[in-house]
Formats: sequence, C-alpha cells, structure tokens
Amino acid sequence: MKGRKPPQPMIFHFGIKRANINNIVSLVLLVALSAAFILPLFWMITTSLKPIDQLLLDPPVWIPNPLEFENYPNALEAQPFLQYLGNSLQIAVAAVIGAIISNSLVAYGFSRVEWKGRDAVFVLVLSTLMLPYHVVMIPLFVSFSKIGWVNTWLPLIVPAWLGHPFFIFMLRQFMLGIPKELSEATRIDGGSEWVLLTRVILPLCKPALATVALFQFIWSWNDFIGPLIYLNDRDLYPMSLGLALYHNSQGITDFSILMAASTMAVVPIIIIFFFMQRVFIQGISLTGLKG
Repeated sequence: MKGRKPPQPMIFHFGIKRANINNIVSLVLLVALSAAFILPLFWMITTSLKPIDQLLLDPPVWIPNPLEFENYPNALEAQPFLQYLGNSLQIAVAAVIGAIISNSLVAYGFSRVEWKGRDAVFVLVLSTLMLPYHVVMIPLFVSFSKIGWVNTWLPLIVPAWLGHPFFIFMLRQFMLGIPKELSEATRIDGGSEWVLLTRVILPLCKPALATVALFQFIWSWNDFIGPLIYLNDRDLYPMSLGLALYHNSQGITDFSILMAASTMAVVPIIIIFFFMQRVFIQGISLTGLKG
C-alpha cells in the first residue's frame, strides 16, 4: 500500500546479529594469535621440566611426567648464570638511563624549540631508520677498536646515550600533544628552557618515557650480535651470549638445561612488563602522529 514503511525492526535485528558476528570473529582471531605467541613460551617452560629421555620423543611430550625441577639448579651450575645475569642488568640499565636522557633532550629540541631548519633536520634524523645495522657494523667496529673500546661494554652502552631516531620520533609526537599554553606560562613566569623541560614537559611525558625505557631494556637484554662482535672475555658476556655456552665439551646441547636457563632469563623482562604494563599501554595509546 501507498505510504507503507519498511520493516525497521528486522533491519535493526540484522544489525545486532552482524555486530555479534564481528565480535565473535575478532575474539576468535585474538585467541588464535594469542595462542600462537604463547605456544613458544609454553614449550620452553615444559621442555625445561622434562627428563632427558622425553626431549626428542615423537610425538612430542607436552606435559612432562615426572617434572624435573632439578634442571633449574643444574642450569645455574652448568655456567656462571648469575654472572651473565648481572652483566646483562648492568648493560641494560646503563643503556636505559642514556636512552631516556638523550632522546628526551633531542625530542624537546624538535618539538618545543623553534629554530631554522628544524623540520629538515628532523627528516634527516628519521631517514637514518632506513639504514640497516649491518651496513654500519664494520665501520663501527673499526672506530671502536681504534679508541680501545673493543672487549668492553662501552660499544653496547654509549650508542644509547646518543639518541635513537625511533625514540626521538615517539617522544617528539608525544610532546607535540602537550598544550603550548603551558610553555608560554612557564616562560612568562621567568622559567628557562631547562626549567620548562624538567618541571613541565618531562613529568607529563612519563608514559612515553616508560615506553622508551621498556623498549631499550628489551633491546639491550636481547642483543646478541653486538656482544658477539665486541666482547672476547667470557667474564663480560651478557645473558644473550651466555645461553649459547650451554653445551658440553662435545658440542651436544642438553635442551632441558638450556630451556631452564632461558626461562630464568625471560623472567626479568616479564616482571618489568608486568609492573610497567599500565604506563606502557598508556604511552603507546597517547603517542599520536601529530605534526
């Protein structure tokens, strides 16, 4: 009939059903991806608890029986695990401090200070992201060897004190989101650029700084190629190189001992992420692409 309205309730219900289907599909994908990421960690932990006769069975044993908790003290005794752990902590903490200081200073200069050619220099800094580390690996080794830094931790720590383009970009974008009125009010009150940076900008950048600290800690903790190139003395080895030494004189690896050591090596990163998770996620979500 003329003037008859379309069946709106049916369209509304169809929209609800479609939204539910989308939510279910998204949930299934998230669960599948989460399982894919968790599976290697689960395999590492279960392997660390396996008896030696269950390591290479086919089909594999997912849940070991009995649980060999002795693999963990054996892993501590097989190599100087605590020494490697301490070395990694010293390198990572020193690099984190340098990353926070250097990148925050450079990002402040690119975001809050007006100077000629600033944007061009910023583009030049970002362009270095396209330069692979393997391209500069040999020149860096030659340079560090000439100044006597080979077989020390300095090549692993000092570059973090010179800034990283990714961290500079991230902190700059975060600082651009801070209202300029705060800077103007500080300058009107007679505050210098240093006062503005340390008392206004950096306290507001805590989420982004926590993100920088976490990323730098993980990079330094997991770095393998750097220590492999620059370190010769085993007493200076970090955890990444120490794990490679878990084999006997015949070169045969006891995977249960190796996985026990690997599990203990992952614990510090999990603990740090657990306590910094809230601030880390906040820093990622608030760091936009403005400017």
